[in-house]
Amino acid sequence: MLSTVDTAAILLLAGVAAGLIGSAGGITSLVSFPALLAVGLPAHAANVANNVALVGCWPGSALASQPELHGRAPWLKRWTAVAAAGAAAGAVLLVSTPSDVFARVVPFLVAAGSLALLLEPRLRAWHHRSAGGARDVALPAGVVVLSMYNGYFGAGSGVMTLTLMLVLIDRRLPAANALKNMLIGAGSLGAATVLVLCGSVEWSAALPLAVGMLAGSRIGPVAARRLPANLLRPAIAVLGLSLAVDLWLYPSA
Repeated sequence: MLSTVDTAAILLLAGVAAGLIGSAGGITSLVSFPALLAVGLPAHAANVANNVALVGCWPGSALASQPELHGRAPWLKRWTAVAAAGAAAGAVLLVSTPSDVFARVVPFLVAAGSLALLLEPRLRAWHHRSAGGARDVALPAGVVVLSMYNGYFGAGSGVMTLTLMLVLIDRRLPAANALKNMLIGAGSLGAATVLVLCGSVEWSAALPLAVGMLAGSRIGPVAARRLPANLLRPAIAVLGLSLAVDLWLYPSA
C-alpha cells in the first residue's frame, strides 16, 4: 500500500505530465484520471478530484499563451462566463446522478472528438459553406454542451473544444489551443466551485495533482507554438482515440 508521501509524489509527477499534454492541445485526463485510479481512489472520487485539480491548468496556460490571447479579452470575457456556467451545471449533474449514467457513451464521445480533429480541415470547409444561421448557433451550442460535459466528466472535452475552436474561430492551431485552454480552465473553475461546496473532494489527491498541472501547463502552450500543426494534430487525435479505447475497456462507473 502506498504511503501518503508516495501518493503525493506520484500525483505531482502525473500532474506535470497531464498539464503539459493537456495545455499543448491533448487530453489532460489521459494521464491524470488513470493516475488517480492507480493510487487507489474509486472511479467517482477520482473523477471529482480530477475535475477540481484541472483548475491548476488555467493560470499556467494563460501565462504561457499571452501572445495568442492578445486582443481576445472581449471574446474571452463573454465565452469563459458561458463555459463556467455550463461546467457548473455539469458538476451539479455529477453530484446528483448515479456515477454510471454517462459512462456508456463517454468513449464514443471522446472518439468522435478525436476523429473530428483529424477531419478538422474538411469540417472547417463545410462550416464556411453552411448557412449563416447554422454558424450563429454552432458556437454557443457547442460551448454550452462541451462545458456541461467538461463539468460532468471532462475526459476528451479538451480535444473536442479544440476542434470547435479550429472550425469556428481560428484555424491556427496555437491560437485555437490557447482559446481552448481558457474555456476549459473557466469551466474547470465553475465545476470545482460546485464540487467544493458539496464537500466531496479528496483533497490529499486533488492538491498535489493540481500543483503538478500548474507546472506542466506552463510548458504546454510553448510546445504547441513550436511544433508543426500537421504533426501535433494527429498526435492529439491518437491520444484521444487511446483514451476512448481505455474508457471503453475500463468504464468509469
